[in-house]
Amino acid sequence: MRLPRGARCLIHDIVVLFGRAPGKPAAQDYTPEARQLHLVKREQIRHMSRAEFERIKQAQRHRPGRHRWRNRRWATIVVFILLFVLSYRLDLQLVEGALTASRLVGFHMADLNSALQVMLAHRHVVTNLLIGTLTVIFLWWLLGGRTYCAWLCPYHLVSEWAEALHLRLAARGLVRDHGFHRGMRSVFWFLFAAMAFVTGYTVFETINPVGILSRAFTYGPGLALGWVGVLLAFEVLYSRRFWCRYVCPIGLTYGIIGVFSPIKVVYRLTDCHHEGDCRKVCMVPHVLDRVIRGRACDVETEIGADCTRCGMCVEVCPTSSLTFRVKGLERLV
Repeated sequence: MRLPRGARCLIHDIVVLFGRAPGKPAAQDYTPEARQLHLVKREQIRHMSRAEFERIKQAQRHRPGRHRWRNRRWATIVVFILLFVLSYRLDLQLVEGALTASRLVGFHMADLNSALQVMLAHRHVVTNLLIGTLTVIFLWWLLGGRTYCAWLCPYHLVSEWAEALHLRLAARGLVRDHGFHRGMRSVFWFLFAAMAFVTGYTVFETINPVGILSRAFTYGPGLALGWVGVLLAFEVLYSRRFWCRYVCPIGLTYGIIGVFSPIKVVYRLTDCHHEGDCRKVCMVPHVLDRVIRGRACDVETEIGADCTRCGMCVEVCPTSSLTFRVKGLERLV
């Protein structure tokens, strides 16, 4: 029995989240509307002049308000860091702890991956962690994808800066990006979980740069910052965004939670010219595989759960073919 197309698309998104390369859809996965539109667009692009194609791209480059989504994300991360710092320094007791586990006005909040590590290490369900974790799960399910990574994670922020430096050095031929198989992240997820269960110790939290940075900002720097420096140097000189793309289990955990989120980035095939600017700015370009010419299997396609919801693809798209949307409602932007 063949699964419905919607179920096949969902399974495809999940296996891509776990590391499989997206690939071109099977012929039977295309809707008749999408198949016809691909044929029409192929003819349109064939007859489009180079000058017209460049005009479309230049119109986006000169559109006001660029970097607004990036600035919003950076501001959000900085505000959350300041909440922890000021609460501790001024003894406000507003937000206590760190991003891995905290209390918000006395209410326990717990990062899902950290809570899993603790429960596996202790081999029983910790009630306070469970309550805080359920709250966090609801929040990140609502926002969807890997929103946590782009909008809250301090290491994600400094890794963006490291990536910018890497790209400058690469443009001068001083370094070259070395990619790894994305399935490594899934292997590390199971490896860290198994180590916590076997050793009774949260091994991942010892090397987790998110927790290290969060605690360093709040309580002051320590020797563990040296490990964060090593990671950033490796990303600048050898493999851009190595930790986030190939190792960190936090993004995978929240990606799984966000699969069924009502908030999505939606790709509309109709107006897309496939100029590729969106994939150039995307921090996880495999999620935009469907914007490649001939890959979209429907007129409207939801971007997969590995999407960080950073908004940069939405911002650079010259035809607004990528938009945020709440399921059942009109698009957000």
